[in-house]
Amino acid sequence: MSTAADAAVIVVNYNTREETITAVRSAVAATSVPLQIVVVDNGSRDGSVDALRAEFPEITVVDAGANLGFAAGVNLGVTHSSAPLVTLLNPDTEVLPGAIDALVAFAREHPEHGLYGGRTLRPDGTTDPSSCWGDMTLWSLACFAVGLTTVFKRSRLFDPESLGAWERDSVREVPIITGCLLLTTRQDWDRLQGMDERFFLYGEDADFSRRARKQGMRPVVVPDATIVHAVGGSTASSGRKMCMVMAGKATVLHTSWSPFARTAGIALLQIGALVRRRNPTWAEVWRRRRDWRTGYPVARTALFGADALHRHDTPDPASVSTASVSTASVSTK
Repeated sequence: MSTAADAAVIVVNYNTREETITAVRSAVAATSVPLQIVVVDNGSRDGSVDALRAEFPEITVVDAGANLGFAAGVNLGVTHSSAPLVTLLNPDTEVLPGAIDALVAFAREHPEHGLYGGRTLRPDGTTDPSSCWGDMTLWSLACFAVGLTTVFKRSRLFDPESLGAWERDSVREVPIITGCLLLTTRQDWDRLQGMDERFFLYGEDADFSRRARKQGMRPVVVPDATIVHAVGGSTASSGRKMCMVMAGKATVLHTSWSPFARTAGIALLQIGALVRRRNPTWAEVWRRRRDWRTGYPVARTALFGADALHRHDTPDPASVSTASVSTASVSTK
């Protein structure tokens, strides 16, 4: 793509050929500003690379040759881009008209925020809250552990990571912008050194937002930047997937919390799994707690084996969604 592009759109794909083609097609059709589109393929076996190159000869398709995970895949994609703005986009999305234009325009008009997200809708038109989350805290984890996040779903007090009943339909500063739709400048991306590749899947964007805030950025949601998000609909929920979610959250605790808070936080995550163990998914999460509570990268080997990097049965970062999952959302599973 031309180096004159205003924004680079980075998509990480793994065995989601048709979904990614739809996402790329919608981004091109719905956007007026010049785009540089980079798709990183994480070792797909469904012909994604050839199909994408045939369908879109003008975009850059990077064949990673293995399932690198989301953070490493995104970082690889950014190295193949040159536009002054970096936009992360999930492959299981459809960009609505003007969405990326609105994100770019807002970022230019309000450079003080530094990190920008949008509004996501489910295919039925209802709000998908996963475009942003509140911070994980000892209070939010305690609410998760005792089930208050389930009983009082989307309560600002007892389900604080959900950010309450807010429909993501107004401009608002938020703690976490998720990787489903995220824009920043290339300069800020490089200053933050991209995503932390210790994360395999889940938690990397929470960590990225945390580091951005430490640098003085003020992550913000731009409601006119609206996309439709399948929310990982191509992969059914499973115990192993939820173990990955918990490993992502544990990694956030291990990499950024104090020793006392980290120990307490890991304990609360485990208690939350324990009280939900009648559900088969959570029964596996509880049974495998020793595997995920260490966090990534150790947890990746524990969950998937030493050869996980080259295995094609590793759960797909594209199909299970690249957006962070809060304790609010996982508590309802």
